[in-house]
Amino acid sequence: MIKIEIRGLNLENIKTISKLKKEDNYFYNYRLKSYEIFKKLKDPFFGPKYDIDYDKIIYYKTLQDEIKNTWKDVSLDIQNEFKDLGVIESEKNLDGIGIQYESEVIYHNMLKEVEDKKVIFTSIDDAIRRYPNLVRKYLGTLVSNYDNKFAALNSCVFSGGSFIYIPKNTKLERPLQSYFRINSKQMGQFERTLIIVDDNSDLHYIEGCTAPTYSDSSLHAAVVEIFVGKNSHCRYSTIQNWANNVNNLVTKRALVLDNGVMEWIDGNIGSLNTMKYPACILKGDNSQGTCITISVATSGQSQDTGSRMIHLGKNTKSKIISKSIALNGGNATYRGKIHITKKAVNSEASLKCDTLILDNKSKSDTVPININQNNSSKVFHEATVSKISEDNLRYLMSRGLSREKAMELIILGFTSEFKKELPVEYAVELNQLIKKNL
Repeated sequence: MIKIEIRGLNLENIKTISKLKKEDNYFYNYRLKSYEIFKKLKDPFFGPKYDIDYDKIIYYKTLQDEIKNTWKDVSLDIQNEFKDLGVIESEKNLDGIGIQYESEVIYHNMLKEVEDKKVIFTSIDDAIRRYPNLVRKYLGTLVSNYDNKFAALNSCVFSGGSFIYIPKNTKLERPLQSYFRINSKQMGQFERTLIIVDDNSDLHYIEGCTAPTYSDSSLHAAVVEIFVGKNSHCRYSTIQNWANNVNNLVTKRALVLDNGVMEWIDGNIGSLNTMKYPACILKGDNSQGTCITISVATSGQSQDTGSRMIHLGKNTKSKIISKSIALNGGNATYRGKIHITKKAVNSEASLKCDTLILDNKSKSDTVPININQNNSSKVFHEATVSKISEDNLRYLMSRGLSREKAMELIILGFTSEFKKELPVEYAVELNQLIKKNL
């Protein structure tokens, strides 16, 4: 086994990453062009303040020479880590799972009956080697390397991440899952996820991510592109629990064709700074997009999250539900955009933002942009900001609860609209994460 670590952002390191992966000239040149774009692009003018020294980041690190499909072939230390995280136990509830540790996918398994349906579920690196024409057709077409500085960064150093292709007329009974783990100081993780759900098909994909806390900051800059075919449905559920030294700067976007449905279920509990705005481009007539998010910001954290819904097709519908909790000086901000274009007639969009502020040190902002360019469409916008009522606390305490338990009960009730969209075991995990942060 050869252990490899590449630190610092420069042309030679990018070339080395591509050569290690044995990529052809197309992807090699894609990386080099993306690096030139990265150098020209400026940081976003909005969102939280972050300080990233790109020369100190580790851009590639691997501890294992190939993907394993049985846990007994994975090192015992890593096995124990994922056992403690509950990942190994959760595998029995899935149709397939992939595990990324640092820069590479180290474990991957999928049920035979799913393989028999001609479903492709593998790492993006493996897909580039085995299905290069399919990857070229879609990669970078929704999120280009010009899109923003961190999409350009991902495009030049991406490693790991998932590739999923669901053939036409195919429905999976249980979710597919990927789990991402950063386990080193100053580690950068740059997975690239590409999902294609072909016509008349259905997929539920679950993503999890964690990292231990170090004094030195880490960087997570992922890109996710999803293509939802005609009459198809895709649900993407994630609970992000990065440590509070990780800058989590992610671009996620889906294109939805006629009668298709895309659902983002997005939880943000950890990280130092988060910038994440899952988007749906509703290109097809009668297509639908939903984004339900929850963000918890505590001491030192800035959660800048939201969604974008772009209506292009006729009779399209979108729904955004944003739940934010700020405590101990945290900052939870909703930032999003709804755009109903001129040709998207008879369309409808709704936005509901609810924020719970638990003390006088914390803050929350709502930064919506709502654009409706035709007279037959409707946009609904509702926003609330509240604190926990002393009357409600006293009532619960009169029923025998402590003040802490009463507050916990109110907060968990506040998040119920998000939790009901998760599988039971993940809703339980979310409850535990929220309790841990109170």
